[in-house]
Amino acid sequence: MRKYSAVISLLIILASCASSPLDRRQVVLYSDAEMVEQGIRSYRQMQAEIPATTNPRELQYVQCVANYIVAALDEEDQNRFEWEVTVFDNEQANAFALPGGKIGVYNGLLPITVNQHQLAAVMAHEVGHVLANHSNERASQSTLRNVGIAAAQILGASDTTLQVLDTGSQLGIFLPFNRTQESEADSIGVILMANAGFNPEESINLWLNMSAEGGPRPPEFLSTHPSPSSRMAELRRLMPAANALRQSAMGRGLNPDCVQN
Repeated sequence: MRKYSAVISLLIILASCASSPLDRRQVVLYSDAEMVEQGIRSYRQMQAEIPATTNPRELQYVQCVANYIVAALDEEDQNRFEWEVTVFDNEQANAFALPGGKIGVYNGLLPITVNQHQLAAVMAHEVGHVLANHSNERASQSTLRNVGIAAAQILGASDTTLQVLDTGSQLGIFLPFNRTQESEADSIGVILMANAGFNPEESINLWLNMSAEGGPRPPEFLSTHPSPSSRMAELRRLMPAANALRQSAMGRGLNPDCVQN
């Protein structure tokens, strides 16, 4: 079992050649161009399959928040992609951002994010995933996992060993990475929303709302996302720095006024 686990570990070590904005070592196998192409392709497919909102006020509201968030990026990240927003007419309380700067917001999220600041918290979090290259990292991890299991098969591993290796690689390597990515996106997002002039304190209120909406959750060590309590604790830790950034942004005249009518 040890030698099979070493196959995956060795592949990951050899592929670790990038760092996140928070200086965490990352597994990255694909080029930026490949990820942007895939992100845009997926986005266009979603636009073809899921209807967009016909409510112009919803679109104006979400676009307003997005404009402030994108404007708060440094010049390189602003110009890195052609940023685009679609508001999907769907009851999911969710949003996403894909490589290539493609942002999607389901209008089912709007009743839960009760003000512009909470919507900004979600959107900045999703943009944080893009800035941290998380899609590339996740795709690379999946590829390495498949290669490692294939190598174990070639080496003659039994079905039982392969099952243990598969489960162990998910629980011991890949789920923790996903929790780390979510925490990174939280950290990047709260700083980004504050730098755009939104109130970072509302990111904590957002998770209180989300906790009230959600059902039973699996134990955190079996989840791809940190628990709401863990997320709120980390956000509280970041509040002094985030509030200082917001004060600085407001001093520069950034005071978002995006209204959902």
